[in-house]
Amino acid sequence: MAEEKLLDFAREITGRLGGETITNCYQCGTCASTCPVARTTERYNPRQILRLALLGQRDEILKGDAIWLCASCYNCQERCPQKVEIADVIYALRNIAIQEGNTPAIYTDFATALISEGRLAPISKFLEKKRAEYGLPAIKPTGLEALKKILAATGFDKIVFKKEGATK
Repeated sequence: MAEEKLLDFAREITGRLGGETITNCYQCGTCASTCPVARTTERYNPRQILRLALLGQRDEILKGDAIWLCASCYNCQERCPQKVEIADVIYALRNIAIQEGNTPAIYTDFATALISEGRLAPISKFLEKKRAEYGLPAIKPTGLEALKKILAATGFDKIVFKKEGATK
């Protein structure tokens, strides 16, 4: 029974776009030794994430913050002797986490700003003034209505706000 649960998570990951190669990992550690994020914090270790995922530690992976620390530099993926597409596996894990409502608040904040303003950060009057002083063109409107149509067509707007307590 417990072994079946382990395999279920591995199957779920391999069934996702980007997660197909996770079972090729034999835990050599090349990914962790080349990861710039792993050098700066013990909170992120790609080898450990893959190990936990293969051991079926679903909640620890999807509810933790480690998968969100990957810088997507692809060093791990380029050097993996088993051709595990590690950065892509991390994306697959993030997608599962998002679908289950485990989105870090900062991503929800970015999504909220994108949906309501068409940008991740507002453009201040100060910035607009500085652009003019430097001879830069004015920032163009975002095309918010077109963006909202795209986000609605992709289901992005529904996925982002799935997290309990978040409002649209």
